[in-house]
Amino acid sequence: MRTSLLINSSWLRNRVNTLLTSALFFVSGHAIAEIEYFSIAENATVMYDAPSLKADKLYVASLYLPVEVVVNVEGWAKIRDSSGSLAWVEKKVLSQQRYVVVIAPLVDIHKSADQDSALVFQAEENIAMEWLDSDSKGWVKVRHLDGQTGYVKVNQVWGS
Repeated sequence: MRTSLLINSSWLRNRVNTLLTSALFFVSGHAIAEIEYFSIAENATVMYDAPSLKADKLYVASLYLPVEVVVNVEGWAKIRDSSGSLAWVEKKVLSQQRYVVVIAPLVDIHKSADQDSALVFQAEENIAMEWLDSDSKGWVKVRHLDGQTGYVKVNQVWGS
């Protein structure tokens, strides 16, 4: 009986070590892979459920919507939006100009990457702003479509 417990215990320890090693490899490999963000370059862009103009239409995306490209296929990209929805879109409607979208009900945009700096403006949920920089830890520099610039906390926007 003791031998079987030792064998089972040893087997379990080896299995756990294998799973942990695999998990660490996956996480570190995932962390190394850079996320590719783009934006929608044309207003009223149709999103499809497959990489074909004959596929079912899922929804229509607005100009400047930030998207993450998760798969590239000839002429098509499978994208994820801020809600986590996946869809296919023709690559020709994607722009490398990056935008972020506000994911909190109301965010403060500050003059510098500091909570105590002057308030420049506020932006409501679902407002898209041009991504300018992410060099400040925990902050993203953005430009509103009206030209105002400032810093927003990274956890209050998606696409950075």
